[in-house]
Parts: sequence; structure tokens; C-alpha cells
Amino acid sequence: MKKIALLFVATLFSVATFAQTKWNVDKMHSFVNFSVKHLGISFVDGRFDKYEGTFVGTPEDLTKGVFNFTVDMNSVNTSVEMRDNHLKTNDFFNVEKFPTMTFESKSIKKTGKDKYKLEGNLTIRNITKPVTFDLTYGGLLQDDGQGNQKLGFQATTTVNRFDFDVAYDPSGQAIAKDVKIAVNLEFAKAK
Repeated sequence: MKKIALLFVATLFSVATFAQTKWNVDKMHSFVNFSVKHLGISFVDGRFDKYEGTFVGTPEDLTKGVFNFTVDMNSVNTSVEMRDNHLKTNDFFNVEKFPTMTFESKSIKKTGKDKYKLEGNLTIRNITKPVTFDLTYGGLLQDDGQGNQKLGFQATTTVNRFDFDVAYDPSGQAIAKDVKIAVNLEFAKAK
């Protein structure tokens, strides 16, 4: 009887493990954007053009899923080359020493219809801090016209750049300390 019970538990664990599906970010339909207040009167917006990301989970229960993301910091793009080059220096991201920013999710909690709190660890300049994103589930598309299944999400949060040693203008007068991050994501089911 004990062997049957162990076999039953092992089978349930295997089914649960294999039920999770890997989804890869579709970079043609996704964006990693940021916005920071400038001089207290306006905002500078930017984005990162190169990144990799996965979601491992199912649309039936997103709370059991896991997000992992890696951003190439050298791909920062504010549409002003001189500013982008400055952002790559030690004043900001120091891309030579810290070429990537990463996010690893720790939990996803449902808060309403298609609304979630996505908690995880964000690493910038080799400093890791917990962050919480407001996550909106956009839905599941069974066929995008090319035989691909797609999932859609939007995630937003605000981080204090000083927490990650991005300390240029320590007064925060010219460049605000709070940076808004907005990530629009479309994932394709891995084949």
C-alpha cells in the first residue's frame, strides 16, 4: 500500500511539473520602457532594445508561473545618442562592468480580474532588491495566424535609482530618484 501511495504522489508531482509550459518573449511585440522626471518639470523616456525573457506557467493559473528577464544595458535608447552614451558610463549603469539587468520572479498573487502583484528580485549594477510590479494579464490567443499561441501582459513599477547605486545627481533636482518602469510583453509558446 505504501508503494502505491508513493507512486501516486510521484505521478501527481510529475504531472504538475510537466503541466507548466515555457513561453518566450516575442521581441517584435514587446517593450521595456522607463520614464524619469527631468528638472522637476518634464520627463525623459527611454527603452532597452535588447532583452531575453521567459514565462514558465499556464494561463489557467498564472499564480504558479515564473518570469525571468535579462536586459542588455548597452541597448539603452532615449533617442539622444549623447545622453545614451552618458547613461552607459559609471555615472549611471556602468555597462562595461555591469552589462545586464535581471529580474527573477518570486511570487504572483491575484488581486482582481486579470490583475496581479508580481514580486521578484531586480538586479542592477550587481545590486539586488525586491520589487513589486502591478501585472495585468492581457489574455491568451490560441493562434496568431502563424500557428503560434501567445500570452500578453503589462507590468509597471517604480524604483528608486539610488537603491541600485545609480547616484548621478545625488540631490535628485535635475534627475529624479524615482524611475517608472513599464513593460509590455507578448510571449510565444515555446516549440
